[in-house]
Amino acid sequence: MMGLPDKENQGIIPKAFEHVYGFIDDQANVEKRFLVRCSYMEIYNEEIRDLLGADPNAKLDLKENKDKGVFAKDLTILTVKSIAEIERMMDKGNSLRQVGKTAMNDTSSRSHSLFTIYFETAETVEGKQRFKAGKLNLVDLAGSERQSKTQATGIRLKEATKINLSLSALGNVISALVDGRQSHIPYRDSKLTRLLQDSLGGNTKTVMIAAISPADYNLDETLSTLRYASRAKAIKNKPRVNEDPKDALLKQYEDEIRRLREMLEKGGPAAAQFASQAAAAGQNPIDAVLTMQRQASNESLTREVARRDTTKEETAEALLEKLQKKGKNVKIVTEEEEQN
Repeated sequence: MMGLPDKENQGIIPKAFEHVYGFIDDQANVEKRFLVRCSYMEIYNEEIRDLLGADPNAKLDLKENKDKGVFAKDLTILTVKSIAEIERMMDKGNSLRQVGKTAMNDTSSRSHSLFTIYFETAETVEGKQRFKAGKLNLVDLAGSERQSKTQATGIRLKEATKINLSLSALGNVISALVDGRQSHIPYRDSKLTRLLQDSLGGNTKTVMIAAISPADYNLDETLSTLRYASRAKAIKNKPRVNEDPKDALLKQYEDEIRRLREMLEKGGPAAAQFASQAAAAGQNPIDAVLTMQRQASNESLTREVARRDTTKEETAEALLEKLQKKGKNVKIVTEEEEQN
């Protein structure tokens, strides 16, 4: 999946990065805005770990809701603006992945990994803003192992057992999806199949790339891998475009910008200058304008209270004058005089 560092021998994942940002560059003259983010996790011994988080050994829980589907709670998702940035995230995650030595491979992957690229676009169509969202799951599956060949023992044997169990669960899911007659798809049999639920049977297109060996010594593994990939190829999905998703960040950003503009228009030049000064000071312009509006509202309330007090005083003086004209002797006593 990764290939070699040189340009000619790059793997699928680096080429995918080039394709993504090449498309964005081609759309530079179109009134379309893009937001690209990424996350990187691994499934090691049926535990989900965040390879871009502050603590790569922390275990993440799987959650599910109708809008986001299945997701890892508290997974780090970072905005990436260039090929260099996204490659840096990939390199950071790769340096933290679990690898180990076996009789067949000095740097054998001991976990499955899932690098996800999240896309959002915003454009104006017939006077209305339209948002679209999607994601690209780049999955690196650890290979199925035979203990007789890898000679794994201890921790390596336990890792191999977990890898084989999750691959078996994935094979069962693929078989159930291809069969079409089963109402129950066993996604919950492993963390791997839960995370790949959308990729396998959801609103997606799925491609499986099989790594095989030409050596006759690995004939059994080669045939098993090809059968596995052949079953996956038979999955039929009908993906549709995710338009105007509720959780689109670009939509939230656009709404926030619109709110700010409305507040600036209501606040006039003073609000615009105040927001500019706040931004220069590293403050949130919206919060700054809201604060200014609250202060203005408080000042207006203070003026109204003072006006009403003045009106009351004028009314009392007018009443006293009327009484005096009628021959009534009225004296206004203060609180201090009343106490004395």
